[in-house]
Amino acid sequence: MASEIDVMDGPNDEGEMFERPGKLTDPLPKPYANEEAGRAANGGALPPDLSLIAKARHGGVDYIFALLTGYCDAPAGKVMLPGLYYNPYFAGGAIAMPPPLQDGQVEYPDGTPATTSQMAKDVSVFLNWAAEPEHDSRKLQGFKALIVLGATLAVTGYYKRFRWSPLKTRRISYVN
Repeated sequence: MASEIDVMDGPNDEGEMFERPGKLTDPLPKPYANEEAGRAANGGALPPDLSLIAKARHGGVDYIFALLTGYCDAPAGKVMLPGLYYNPYFAGGAIAMPPPLQDGQVEYPDGTPATTSQMAKDVSVFLNWAAEPEHDSRKLQGFKALIVLGATLAVTGYYKRFRWSPLKTRRISYVN
């Protein structure tokens, strides 16, 4: 999927920028050209960079899932300003982002039903991966390190017993 998008890269040997197919390690493209365009498209509010939201918020993936699926009608007595939507999982309950997910927005190749909760789960897990793409390789590397340390401990213990056993098991006799 990453190779389907062209990414601006460079400069090359002549000092010119060029486009190349995307790689998995490329940062996600920004939705707006600059901060002013982002504010203009969102009623004056700058949309946040969500690439680290899973690590920045308490609850991480669960917070994102709850935020995406938590839109509902405001309770009685709660006054909502125009252009705001009620979401109890957002601080203050009023959020300017309209509900981003509706059933059937995407079509999964394996036939999975595209429910709001399924899409919210997929978005949450993806944002968690985007925040820490090296997580799996780091865990695998740690597991390998523990195996090596365990083997080293076993060899060291065996060597210690082998090396010190003549000294520890010798018999000292005192003759008068």
